This record gives sequence, structure tokens and C-alpha cells, in this order.
Amino acid sequence: MSAIMECRDLTKSFGSLKALNQINFSIEPGRIVGLLGPNGSGKTTLIKVATGLLTPNSGSITICGLPVDTQSKLRVSYLPDKNYLNESLKVSQIFDYFNDFYSNFQIDKAYEMLSRLNIDRNSRLKTLSKGTKEKVQLILVMSRKADLYLLDEPIGGVDPAARDYILNTILSNYNEEGSILISTHLISDIEPILDDVIFIKDGTIVLTSSVDTIREENGKSVDALFREVFKC
Repeated sequence: MSAIMECRDLTKSFGSLKALNQINFSIEPGRIVGLLGPNGSGKTTLIKVATGLLTPNSGSITICGLPVDTQSKLRVSYLPDKNYLNESLKVSQIFDYFNDFYSNFQIDKAYEMLSRLNIDRNSRLKTLSKGTKEKVQLILVMSRKADLYLLDEPIGGVDPAARDYILNTILSNYNEEGSILISTHLISDIEPILDDVIFIKDGTIVLTSSVDTIREENGKSVDALFREVFKC
């Protein structure tokens, strides 16, 4: 099977700043991949290029062999690092919107996940806590039967209990024929669920490896290697 996501010499600049500098890597089906780097390293820029929110200056990026366009967007389920939902709407109204907009949205699955959290479907988003809002957003993303899930800092700014829920939700609800790319700088929290890692710094790929290879060849955890590479 071909790669779920593939980047070849991908470059994105903002004026004189190269946010991505000739990025090369591929993500195979069925893998959970950590996009790891300090703040400002290019993680969010890369994810936004993959979603079509930003256009690269040069190079190429494909999703399931398709260029990033209207066809590829149906195959991608994206969790941004900030809330983008209309807070005046009820949770049920947001679910209906997603159900109308995305043909691969599984509304019964979304309501099942919502029920397990004891969140009232008639609650307006603005009445929910920050952690609960983030859980609702994650439910929306993970209820789509996508080929690629792009999660930008899904555990940033939430308490440890919420982090555990988020990681368990990711593991138990994604399409296992697809893949997940998780952007984060909280390495130790996310490491237990990762198959592969991509280290990125100043828009440049520093390392791509499987987690098993890092442990076998370096005799250390991903978190320890990250701290060594980035001098954290």
C-alpha cells in the first residue's frame, strides 16, 4: 500500500523566514507518528500545509497519493491547536453540522463517545470548561473515518487526567487502516502510544525513526534522545 502522507523537498517561507526547509519524509499506513520539536520549529506550519490551509513555495506533499486539494481533504481529519467552533452552538448542532459537511462523519459513534463522558448534547459550547471543549473537538475529529488524522498539540494545556482520556480516545477510535500525525512538545506523555517519530527544528528534519529503533540503537527513550538532540 502506498504512503498515507509523503513530503518531497517541501519548503514554505514567510518572507525571508523559511518555516519549512526541504522537508522529506513519508508516513506508512497504520502508524502513529510523533512530530516532535520545540515551539517555533515548524510543526504547525507543516500540518497546515498538509490540510491545505497553507500553500508551499516549492516541493510536493501528497495524501494517499493525491495532491492536497478538495479530494485529499476528505481523507484528512484535523484537530487544530486552538478552538475554532462557534461557542454559541449546542453540541448537538455542531454534530449535525459535521454530519452534513463530512460524508465520513460517524454521528452515532460521536454520540456514543459523548455519552461516555456524560456531556449533555444540549449544552452550548460556551458553557463548557476548557478541558471539556477540547474533548468535544477531539470527538469530532476521531468520529470521522479518515485516512490521516492530524492532531496539533492535542494534550497541550490540559490536566493529566484529561491527557489520559485524550490519548485513550485517540488509540481506541482512529481508523486503524489510516495513520495519525501528532504534533507535540510534551514527549514523555505521548511516547507510549507512538510507533515512529520525526524530530524537527527550525523548519528542518533532524531525525526520522521508529521508536523501537531509537530504544534498540540508542538505549534510551524518545524523551531522553529528544532532550539530548535539542539540549533541553
